Amino acid sequence: MTGISLAISGLEVMGQGGRRILSVPQLEVPAGAAVVVRGPSGAGKSTLLYAMAGIIAPAQGRIWWGNTDIAGRDDRGRAAFRRASVGFIFQEHLLFEELSALGNAAITALYAPRRDRRRIRESANGLLARLGLSESAARRSDTFSGGERQRIAVVRALAGAAPVILADEPTASLDRPNADALADDLMRLAREDGRTLVAVSHDPALHERADHIIDVVDGRVEGPEGSHDA
Repeated sequence: MTGISLAISGLEVMGQGGRRILSVPQLEVPAGAAVVVRGPSGAGKSTLLYAMAGIIAPAQGRIWWGNTDIAGRDDRGRAAFRRASVGFIFQEHLLFEELSALGNAAITALYAPRRDRRRIRESANGLLARLGLSESAARRSDTFSGGERQRIAVVRALAGAAPVILADEPTASLDRPNADALADDLMRLAREDGRTLVAVSHDPALHERADHIIDVVDGRVEGPEGSHDA
């Protein structure tokens, strides 16, 4: 698997009343890089992530994932790109409590083309094993700890073989040992599979493990800054 490069230029996202909430003159992320976006609360970090995912439509500018400019697509076109190319990890795991670990991890198979459903389930099963959850794959999700549930959410994002992984504060709801373990797991799995990872996070554990850091201050992107040894 190969990740996709990202190139943003002239991006402007507007809020209510025409107020500018995000400005990105230029930003590039190499294919397969692990990048963390940091900055104070309310600076525009999540807005940047949602624009990258095509969840938010910018007022102007370009967001190129490889050869695809998602900013130039309509809502349906951006949604189609997300389904095909993006795995999203939310701050809260958002699992279906009545489903098993495997049922949640492989849930994208329910709306995937029939030809891909078996592959997604097998991928989810293999990823659960890589995270030490294979023996518990049949257990209901509400029987797992917070750290285990977030690992299931990571598997869900990766199981569909998306070349791009976007994560919004993936360790924020975890205690320190579980946050460190999840940071290790997320970076390792993304790098082993060659995916492009962009994570919004206040967590220094993720900052330390990233290839590059992007700072967002008062709605403006600064960076990426420097490289970090993982």
